[in-house]
Amino acid sequence: FAAFLMERLHNVYKMNNFSSRTLWRFGHSARLLKSNHFRTAASNTSFPAVWMLLAPYSGRTPGLFVVVKKNRFFTMPESVENKADLELYLPHPEVRGMTLLNREAFKRTVVVPVLKVKKEIVNTLLKSLKHTVLQRPGLKRVVDDPEDEDGRLVILDPYKIPEFSLGEAEQEVLKQLNVCPEVSKYNLELTYENFKSEEILRAVLPEGQEVTSGFSRVGHIAHLNLRDHQLPYRHLIGQVIIDKNPGITCVVNKTSIIDSTYRNFQMEVLAGESNLVTKVRENNTAYELDFSKVYWNPRLSTEHGRIVELLKPGDVLFDVFAGIGPFAVPAAKKKCRVFANDLNPESYSWLLHNCKLNKVDNKIKAFNMDGRDFLQGIVREELSKELPLLKEEQKTSFHIVMNLPALAIEFLDVFRHLLSGEPCSTAALPTVHCYGFSKHDDPAKDIQERAEASLGTSLDGRCSTYLVRNVAPNKEMLCISFQVPAEVLYKRPCPEEGKERPP
Repeated sequence: FAAFLMERLHNVYKMNNFSSRTLWRFGHSARLLKSNHFRTAASNTSFPAVWMLLAPYSGRTPGLFVVVKKNRFFTMPESVENKADLELYLPHPEVRGMTLLNREAFKRTVVVPVLKVKKEIVNTLLKSLKHTVLQRPGLKRVVDDPEDEDGRLVILDPYKIPEFSLGEAEQEVLKQLNVCPEVSKYNLELTYENFKSEEILRAVLPEGQEVTSGFSRVGHIAHLNLRDHQLPYRHLIGQVIIDKNPGITCVVNKTSIIDSTYRNFQMEVLAGESNLVTKVRENNTAYELDFSKVYWNPRLSTEHGRIVELLKPGDVLFDVFAGIGPFAVPAAKKKCRVFANDLNPESYSWLLHNCKLNKVDNKIKAFNMDGRDFLQGIVREELSKELPLLKEEQKTSFHIVMNLPALAIEFLDVFRHLLSGEPCSTAALPTVHCYGFSKHDDPAKDIQERAEASLGTSLDGRCSTYLVRNVAPNKEMLCISFQVPAEVLYKRPCPEEGKERPP
């Protein structure tokens, strides 16, 4: 059947010379791609032939057919839903182009259908007509009747009652409740408070331009990455975010990429207070930081938790680029021994602060060094001292986290002959978790090949790669984990190799 259907669709595609991709769904359980709203499209298309093709098999109306064209989503056919939404869910059109927020300008009055009922049966009516009454968040569904102090006006959804006339099912409900089925018109006043942030920004920014309503939250701070076309509206955008998100008191926009030695970036305060010292909570651990001076990304919460979950009490963690401690502090709380380092003096200072804040300062040794010096110094000393003392029955594991995606892979060459003497048992070899960015078509392969180039050996069958997150279009952040091969870590080969390394 699928093959037959695809063939028929392909024929229709050729006949109508479609320039768009087509998708279909059978029933409401299908998952559609990213879209905040599904609106109806204009009817000047040549798609009815496709509806007729799908209708016998779907058992549903042609309106369930979805067309994707130029990254926009439409449903067929046109209905009054679009017109109702335009009035009920959009601010006054005169706010278009506003750069300084004027909340009063968002007021508008729309005509909505209402039923006049006695107040004692309001709750019963709301339950009986729950699919017909207005469900708009922030708007009252019941208001006083100005003509009857004992009466109330129940506001109906203008989309469900497009002609101000109830259907037979609704009229039957009203008959049973002894309510007059006549639908009246009511002037509903909408204000700035009734609109969502995305609706406000979509009404203000030029038509057709991308609207930014998402942000990263760092304590009381909202962090935006605005596009160039949004910059003239940046202060308005900032204030709208504060208004619509309780607890946000400061909005900042990044004005430079993270290319500094200390991984921080320049930012502009768009709205609210200029206090950038904030408190955050991640994976049941509290942190304090100055967002303008240290690196913090709330999108890495899951990855921090994943690595800490790999650790067992008694393990040793070397955190080469520790920041303010999102790996180090929870590892110490898990009763691991931790050596944490960061080159940024501000990060080092907040790392110490967060160790005390979480009462693990006696389990973490903190350093303010270059990552390469930390590996060649502290890490070398500790491994040289502890690995020879390990007994076969001991289960202590050594983990080295290198979370500096832009450069960390280049540091892997440090492990070449980092230690001297007889190699330890394979089970005791330290495990490295190294992060990197990739724009390659096969990012996992790319990360592995770059790691192998730095180490000077193959990692086939000896490593795993994990996709952390998508950073930007065609740019992925990954973590490659592996035990450092003995032939790389030690100057002398493993005994089981049975031959000397060539001079």
